[in-house]
Amino acid sequence: MEENIITGTREHMANRGKRPRGITVVALLMILFGLAEVVTGFTHHFFDIYTQETTIFTYSGAAIGAFYVAAGILILTMRKWAAALAIALLAADVVGRIALVATGLYPTDSFEQTFAIITGTAIAAIFAIYIGWKWSTFR
Repeated sequence: MEENIITGTREHMANRGKRPRGITVVALLMILFGLAEVVTGFTHHFFDIYTQETTIFTYSGAAIGAFYVAAGILILTMRKWAAALAIALLAADVVGRIALVATGLYPTDSFEQTFAIITGTAIAAIFAIYIGWKWSTFR
């Protein structure tokens, strides 16, 4: 295999610009979950999980979902600045969810409600950790 002194091997050159499958999967899941949060923000119901039907939850829930979607789109760029912003948006998602629970806008009066909130928040945090773990793959 011929080697290019400036950029490395042909194989290395062919792999430049490719997005790791894990990043793609995480980004798509973030976009999907974010869209689900936006829908929940406006409908106040999602798979038997409900929220307070108030204007403040509508805007807060939709904003949290939009942060999630934006974070997914940002990591698809494979840029470090975008990954850093995505991590910040996911942190805002986690903080926002905690604030919604603390204010009673996300009720925790049943096991299903509590489980959904804890699981959703943990998934957002895990995505942020994953992006940090894959930091070296971003340019």
